Amino acid sequence: MAQALLKIAHQQQALPHEKHRAKVLAVQGLGKAYGTQARVLQDINFDLHAGELVAVIGRSGAGKSTLLHVLNGTLPASEGAVLHFNEDGKQQNIVELNTRQMRQWRSDCGMIFQDFCLVPRLDVLTNVLLGRLSQTSTLKSFFKIFTDEDRARAIGLLEWLNMLPQALQRAENLSGGQMQRVAICRALMQNPKILLADEPVASLDPKNTRRIMDVLRQVSGNGISVMVNLHSVELVKEYCTRAIGVAKGRIVFDGHPSELTDDHLHLLYGDENSQLNDPHHA
Repeated sequence: MAQALLKIAHQQQALPHEKHRAKVLAVQGLGKAYGTQARVLQDINFDLHAGELVAVIGRSGAGKSTLLHVLNGTLPASEGAVLHFNEDGKQQNIVELNTRQMRQWRSDCGMIFQDFCLVPRLDVLTNVLLGRLSQTSTLKSFFKIFTDEDRARAIGLLEWLNMLPQALQRAENLSGGQMQRVAICRALMQNPKILLADEPVASLDPKNTRRIMDVLRQVSGNGISVMVNLHSVELVKEYCTRAIGVAKGRIVFDGHPSELTDDHLHLLYGDENSQLNDPHHA
């Protein structure tokens, strides 16, 4: 399976070990507020490196989803900077991008949404191919005009995630776990350098939860930075290389999951602390 990911999903050579740890993102003083309401994010600072599988943890309403959406550019930041480091050493501030540049950024920074965001009436294969929208015209995608190379790659991704038998089914007829796998395939069609996943296992059964987490771990193992919002500390400790804890819009923990103490968890979750070992607690 891992070989299939390397060959089909990304179609790129494995990065040297030192490049796996290259800095790809630097978040500096990031903040987000909605009008006169209380600030959702305050003074967020962290670096993201290639190959990391980072869990963003904290109670509901802490600002976890907002953070991912600001990084992806689907929500504008109120202040601060999000610096992206290209392979040529150049950097760009995502907060300052124009519309055309932001479209390219969203190609480099794939997003898996909590509600999947598939097109219900389109078949699975076409939904996956829509991940190439940033590399093809809207008119061509409307008429389902994709290259043979793109179609072969989409089929390879679906086969890797055991979804090829459903390739011609409408997305609306899939189960939640199947929809999530299709959403991952679509995001990987972008050839992203960073993959963000907003609560990807919140509504899944235990079997599909581990299947999706196994996939995200393999993606990060190929040098892609993965950030995922999770509630289950058990899953965080089993799968993730790093945890960023957010409480009331601020980072209160940033380290290896093994370093999370009961005091940290109480600060992050309060009275919810006793429910944290349930992988499906939302």
